[in-house]
Amino acid sequence: MSINIVTLVGRVGSDPDIKYFESGSVKCRLTLAVKRRSRNSDEPDWFTLELWDKTAEVAGNYVRKGSLIGIKGSLKFDTWSDRQTGANRSTPIIRVDQLDLLGSKRDGEGGTADTSSEHF
Repeated sequence: MSINIVTLVGRVGSDPDIKYFESGSVKCRLTLAVKRRSRNSDEPDWFTLELWDKTAEVAGNYVRKGSLIGIKGSLKFDTWSDRQTGANRSTPIIRVDQLDLLGSKRDGEGGTADTSSEHF
């Protein structure tokens, strides 16, 4: 048996980067800042998220820099060969299967945060 499930809640670091393909597929990439409970530092951990199709379109329409979101997905590694050195490189990516819209940064600052969430 093997399990590869990642669940994160954090703030989006930049507006979503949306790409449309001739096949009709839609891909969205964005970064997510998550504070680690056990850490004393104020510096968050940063994750790169990859969303596809309907979930990617929802992110493109409703998610902006500073938005509070929750995600569930799986960890994968993008690999490539460095053009200059020829060395193999890789970077971790969270492939998002579920996106929850939890509110924007402005919602939390106003003191009346919307506690409802939408699930896609």
